[in-house]
Amino acid sequence: MSLLPHRRYRGRFAPSPTGALHFGSLVTAVASYLDARAAGGDWLVRIEDLDRSREVAGARDAILTTLERHGLLWDERPIVQSTRTQHHARWLDRLATHTYACACSRRDLDPSTGRYPGTCRGGLPEGAQARAIRVRVPAGTVAVDDRIQGRVAQDVQATVGDFVIRRADGPVAYQFAAVIDDAETGITDVVRGADLLESTPRQSVLQQLLGIERPRYAHVPLAVDEAGRKLSKQSQSMPIDDTRPSASLEAALHFLGQTVPADLRGARPAELLAWATGHWRIDAVPRASRLRAPAHEADGPSVNR
Repeated sequence: MSLLPHRRYRGRFAPSPTGALHFGSLVTAVASYLDARAAGGDWLVRIEDLDRSREVAGARDAILTTLERHGLLWDERPIVQSTRTQHHARWLDRLATHTYACACSRRDLDPSTGRYPGTCRGGLPEGAQARAIRVRVPAGTVAVDDRIQGRVAQDVQATVGDFVIRRADGPVAYQFAAVIDDAETGITDVVRGADLLESTPRQSVLQQLLGIERPRYAHVPLAVDEAGRKLSKQSQSMPIDDTRPSASLEAALHFLGQTVPADLRGARPAELLAWATGHWRIDAVPRASRLRAPAHEADGPSVNR
């Protein structure tokens, strides 16, 4: 499968509007932005809002405001995933020969491994009603060379089984939407958090079945708190303080292994990002799945979580 060596670099940051950005989100945004800018490429923002039940009012605008205040300016109008459902439906039709209707729920997964056992692969059980659509995953190992974490290999069929690509409540699932939206917007490079590393083989399966060229992947370490818990909006992690963007940028750069010169500390976001673009080294990003976030970025009370 071609890895898009001939195309202009196009990267993206794809937050969900489930709350304000926290430090882990900023790390991912900074890494994806710098990787795109250092390559002379484009940087896009995609709001992943297919799960409307989890959306927080005002979060979309707050995310974009935080990015702007930190100097992370996008090149094209932000993409709103929920406006692309017709595109998803067309690609779902193209995949029809590799999919089947499924009546199962999470309760039907193997309790010890979480793998789907293929209950509906040969057809719906008598009297059962279709709830979701699953893809028939071919047997065999899928290998992806990640620019930070190294080679990731997984037999998706043996480990995950046939996974859901359209959910019981209607929208297509994250794995499918991400693949389609990346392909249709010409994304050549995906820089994101290491919590999505295990999603990459599944996305590669979909790309292969659909004849979509695979982008390059780079998964930055996940920012965790003192107890080792992932920073997330759901766990009420401290949101980024928009009034101190330079300090937050410096902390994110340090987390990513990029050492800011002493004479630039406290500089405006535009100056920090200009320096970081010219000195960006993805090989300096720690090859770790999790790293402790700075205490002042991870902890403490907040009135707007």
